[in-house]
Amino acid sequence: MNERAEHSVVYGGERIRYVIRRRPERKSRRVAIHVEPDGRVLVDAPAGASAQDIRAAVSARVRWIYGHVAAVRQRLAQAMPREYVSGESWLYLGRRYRLKVLVDAGQLPAVRLSGQYLTATVPARGGANVRKALEAWYRARAKAVLAGRLDVVSASLRWVRAPLPVRFQAMKVQWGSCSPAGRLTLNPHLVKAPRECIDYVLLHELCHLKEHNHSRGFYRLLDMYMPQWQQRKSRLDSLAESLLNF
Repeated sequence: MNERAEHSVVYGGERIRYVIRRRPERKSRRVAIHVEPDGRVLVDAPAGASAQDIRAAVSARVRWIYGHVAAVRQRLAQAMPREYVSGESWLYLGRRYRLKVLVDAGQLPAVRLSGQYLTATVPARGGANVRKALEAWYRARAKAVLAGRLDVVSASLRWVRAPLPVRFQAMKVQWGSCSPAGRLTLNPHLVKAPRECIDYVLLHELCHLKEHNHSRGFYRLLDMYMPQWQQRKSRLDSLAESLLNF
């Protein structure tokens, strides 16, 4: 289990907290810093890195960290809670659709995409009924779309030799994960993102089958198979609040 410790650094009169994740398997001596979609700051460090080395690495990039944390907070402040009523804007594969809610006591809950509208038909009024219908639809679309993109992305990766077991789990801060045994877990909300962002997440997780940490070798794989991965990641991060707002 990774050792975790929380520390902080002050910049612009504000204290920024970060978590150090000690990774004994990390081959790179470089300290890697990540700002998650929810604003958490994670610092991946090799087992041999001293506390002084880690703090120096964080201090050297504190302005970058502060800027990204501030951007996340701004997105959080703009996120509006869902009401599940007609007129709301919903995303699917990077495009926005207007929600239309229909009530029909004789119909089972169903959602369909037509033109500019995402139409949800429910047997009774109430946001809970609409939410349940939308959850089922997005999960079904995620299973179909992400499985198809997984086949496309993995086709060129020589270390992926067989179809991988995949499960879907709604998560608040992660798009996916890959276990050491090769089991993928994907967030069904990812189906709301543009295809290029979906492909980035899938490649990211598939690269972990070969490089089980965020080493230089891992990033070399990303650069090799998706030279534009950083732009795609940035776009996905900028959409995170909208995609995860359910």
